[in-house]
Amino acid sequence: MQFSESWLRTMVDPNMTSDELAHLLTMSGLEVEEVEPVAPPFSNVVVAEVLEVAKHPNADRLNVCQVNVGTGTMLNIVCGAPNVRAGMKVVCAMAGAILPPGEDGKPFEIKVGALRGVESQGMLCSARELKLSDEQGGLMDLPADAPVGQNFRDYYQLNDLKFTIKLTPNKADCLSVLGVAREVSALTGTPLKVPTFQPVAATITDVLPVKVSAPDLCGRFSGRIIRGLNAKAQTPDWMKQRLERSGQRPISALVDISNYVMLELGRPTHVFDLSKIHGGLDVRWGKKGESLKLLNGNTVAVDEWIGVIADEKEIESLAGIMGGDATAVSLDTQDIYLEAAFWYPNAIQGRGRRFNFSTDAAHRFERGVDFATTVEHMERITALIVEICGQKDLTKVGPIDDHVVNLPKRAAVSVRTARAVKVIGVPLTDEMIADIFTRLGLSFTHKDGVFSVTPPSYRFDIEIEEDLIEEIARVYGFENIPALPPVAASAMRIPPENTRSLFTIRRQLADADYQEVVNFSFVEQEWEADFAGNTNPIKLLNPIASQMSVMRSSMIGSLIANVRYNLNRKVSRIRLFEIGAIYLRNKVEQDGPLSVAGFDQPKRVAAIAYGSVAEEQWGQASRNVDYFDVKSDLEALFAPKTLTFVKVEHPALHPGRSASILLDGEEIGFIGELHPRWQQKYDLPLAPVLFEVNASALQSVGVPSYKEISKFPAVTRDLALVVKQAVPMQALMDAFISEKKHNPVCNILQVVVLFDEYRGKGLEQDEKSLAFRFTLQDTQLTLQDDLVDAAMAAFVAAATSKHGAKLRA
Repeated sequence: MQFSESWLRTMVDPNMTSDELAHLLTMSGLEVEEVEPVAPPFSNVVVAEVLEVAKHPNADRLNVCQVNVGTGTMLNIVCGAPNVRAGMKVVCAMAGAILPPGEDGKPFEIKVGALRGVESQGMLCSARELKLSDEQGGLMDLPADAPVGQNFRDYYQLNDLKFTIKLTPNKADCLSVLGVAREVSALTGTPLKVPTFQPVAATITDVLPVKVSAPDLCGRFSGRIIRGLNAKAQTPDWMKQRLERSGQRPISALVDISNYVMLELGRPTHVFDLSKIHGGLDVRWGKKGESLKLLNGNTVAVDEWIGVIADEKEIESLAGIMGGDATAVSLDTQDIYLEAAFWYPNAIQGRGRRFNFSTDAAHRFERGVDFATTVEHMERITALIVEICGQKDLTKVGPIDDHVVNLPKRAAVSVRTARAVKVIGVPLTDEMIADIFTRLGLSFTHKDGVFSVTPPSYRFDIEIEEDLIEEIARVYGFENIPALPPVAASAMRIPPENTRSLFTIRRQLADADYQEVVNFSFVEQEWEADFAGNTNPIKLLNPIASQMSVMRSSMIGSLIANVRYNLNRKVSRIRLFEIGAIYLRNKVEQDGPLSVAGFDQPKRVAAIAYGSVAEEQWGQASRNVDYFDVKSDLEALFAPKTLTFVKVEHPALHPGRSASILLDGEEIGFIGELHPRWQQKYDLPLAPVLFEVNASALQSVGVPSYKEISKFPAVTRDLALVVKQAVPMQALMDAFISEKKHNPVCNILQVVVLFDEYRGKGLEQDEKSLAFRFTLQDTQLTLQDDLVDAAMAAFVAAATSKHGAKLRA
């Protein structure tokens, strides 16, 4: 919501500065996002009158003008504007004037100088040169009554400010200058000056037949016919100024008047060209197969979910959103049908977003517009239309045809003084609350500390007790609520020793040279199919963008998008991680403080590495990151726990370079290189390596426990086993660990590692040789050869019986 301060002060003018006013609005819940001047600074610029215009003797495109600036002395000014003429009121920058900076960023000073041999004592200005607009139509043509010699900033009210307010969705009543003025009046006690106007008497009896077939769509529909208008009439400068300073571009008088009343009173209206309406109007829900060409040129398909205004031949408007092109007013329009209606908010919500656009009217109607003042506001817009576009003896005004079919019921809302005191935390009295409600214009009854408030017709945000408590707090003043220490005793709770926080995990990943990213939990549906094989994702009912329509069940898609974003900005080495939730279906899940029925929301930790393994340097050969680099980072993250990796087929990962991650036999995630298919589809020159694991598995850590350090020397033995190539190394490792657990002879095993793999001469084509190094040690005695040999023989026997291994000759 944007408006000029001077416009606001015509309705309420508190005794405070602009900064104080902005602070007051912000602290009352109407956040002032920006305050900026309506024009850049310039000086020594006045209203002037061109008295004479003569051709320049030495230039065909220049004129020499005699200009009256109100000082008693005529100025000789050379001007090249095509629209300069004698008798014209213009803007004149006199010698010594400082104009806004040009393209070089430096202020422009006006000096007396010669142009093609003729002295010029100033400059006649266009709106573009004063940075008031981008129009290049020549000099600013001021009204004939503009006072010569007056400072142009004062005449054009350029010492004004534009306020931009960021409203929360519940404050629809403040989507107008009148609404903001009501708030300021309530907050400061300054009297409110509501715009006044006289009803326009009907001079004809013409009425357009209207039928409201959908009372759940439209609760009230008011309209009137006005004939004999001059649509080519110029919009007054004062109205243009207020529109421009509210972010609206003046278009034509009829459209500008409609927009002006919307900004002034919060009432969106629509003007139809009466000659283009076929028969009467029907306010109804759309029908499947219907379509409408809108004012913005788009043609949209309509169905039963969209409200429309139709005539006997076709649809003429999307209800509460945008008018149709077929009945749009033009400069040739003479007769109009003026419409003001109350549309139910839930009948407008989401419709504009379906068509990928939003309008000022829909923005207001979907939040709630005053349903009690359609007739009064129609009188206001009628008066402006007749004043600006009316023609003497030709303009005829019909009566207002008001159809009241289904108005909202305004149920009283109760608030308890004791409850308000407890929530806000200040000693409020009944008298203070009554004063606040009176200032807000809320009608109420009061008995035994309970107020029963009937919300006004323009307030759709007052439904429950807490809404009224919010109003009390806003007007009382958030700044007046003291900051007090908590009454309850607080104690630092020590986290369990067997858990670590997500912050600790973040720090460990950052220490490993990964940078954290935070992505949306809603993603493209295509990502779910590609990276998670999820063809039935959880869909959003109201996505913020069409390409972010489903909830993620994996974090891969977001990380791939991050990599592409960085690559497009010439970043070649990328290491990222994210900690966040994924969303899965779970029929047995019940509602709870941190759960939603039917869905799981587990936390995951995911990371991705792309490009070189290290920054380019002289001490290390350059190479790209691979599976084992990321696997090493993951094992360090889980240490001292030991992870197990099992080959797996994953829709996002390379079939030969991916694995499932197991911890104590339970699958907790996956790791691998991106599948070549997705590498090509998402235009990645190299294949990134990534992992995703359950955050709960990372947060769980073992409590340190004492283990005796052996005083006796360790024994190492190397064992080379020949197995089929299909046998994974992990299978042999699992056999050794199992033997240690179940065979007392083998409990002296401390560590076993793979240190060599061989394929080739001396082995069959389907065989490989794996060499393991065993470290054996006892805490009670020095190991003898017979005990070591017995343990090694047991390990060989276990590998042979389970996986067909044999000793390499």
